[in-house]
Amino acid sequence: MFEKIPRLHFVGIFDLIGPRYYDNQSADFVAKLAEKNTGTYVHHKEIKAAQGIKITAQGLEHAIAGTDLYVVGPEDDLEDIKNAAQDMRSAMSDKSIEGVCLKASTLGSLEALLELLSIPVRDIRIGPVHKSDVMRASFMLERKKEYATILAFDVKVTPEARKLADEAGVKIFNADTIYDLSGQFKAYIDNLKEEKKKEAAEEAVFPCVLKIMPNCVFNKKDPIVLGVDVLEGIAKIGTPICIPSRNFIDIGRIASIEINHKQVDLAKKGQEVAIKIASTNAEEQQKMYGRHFEIDDELVSHITRKSIDILKENYREDLSIEWRLVMKLKTLFKIQ
Repeated sequence: MFEKIPRLHFVGIFDLIGPRYYDNQSADFVAKLAEKNTGTYVHHKEIKAAQGIKITAQGLEHAIAGTDLYVVGPEDDLEDIKNAAQDMRSAMSDKSIEGVCLKASTLGSLEALLELLSIPVRDIRIGPVHKSDVMRASFMLERKKEYATILAFDVKVTPEARKLADEAGVKIFNADTIYDLSGQFKAYIDNLKEEKKKEAAEEAVFPCVLKIMPNCVFNKKDPIVLGVDVLEGIAKIGTPICIPSRNFIDIGRIASIEINHKQVDLAKKGQEVAIKIASTNAEEQQKMYGRHFEIDDELVSHITRKSIDILKENYREDLSIEWRLVMKLKTLFKIQ
């Protein structure tokens, strides 16, 4: 089996050149060598631990610091070694147009991060975090803020990089264990999702179909108060209500929901609740039960293209079978 030397990778013919090997008794030789300053090197067939060397080879401009150096032995298969090296390059080049930036001390760490995080990665590099890394990460600020992030595993962050990141709004997460790093990033993403949900709450319209219950019309005009059965979906406070069977007239938004005289924020399929529907404009204010709609008319949440997109982006995990109702209402409202 071929031998692997950590920290550098290329496949080619190379020389090992450096100062002559010396032991602790040869300090004078080092001084004399420095005095001569000839700049010459001596070729070696082998090296030992703690020797400083320079490697010359074809294609060194493609070498990646921190990856592995494979040595081809007389009985090794060169193609197998090339494939092993190519596998490492594949990991380094497996990048997306949109994603976070990864920095680590070794290629193995990068591969472990990629496997554990399961998120888009835009830039993959080995070594400390520098200002140039922050500049690359800042590209995502105008596209996806959550991806304007550098995940740094077992590497240092330069003070200049930290300062620029703070000024630009780029997040840098740094940890010595992969799980700590993953946990930091997950907590950050979860917080961002909650913030987005709050910002989008007023425009998020959950799908629902309501049936007016017999003898449960408590107020016929604005605010309309009815007892309803939730036939499908989720009825939430703030949901705009329309009557498809009456030429899609809008009658207002759900202002409150009660179950057994207790205020709740939402009602799900199968629940019987009392709802108050308040007008949001002069036209809705004129709508009245018995004149504009009757007990046989179903009340439906008025979804739009924009509200569907908001649900997809921010509330996908909150909906399961309700997505079928979204598609049904999309057809009903002829939304493209």
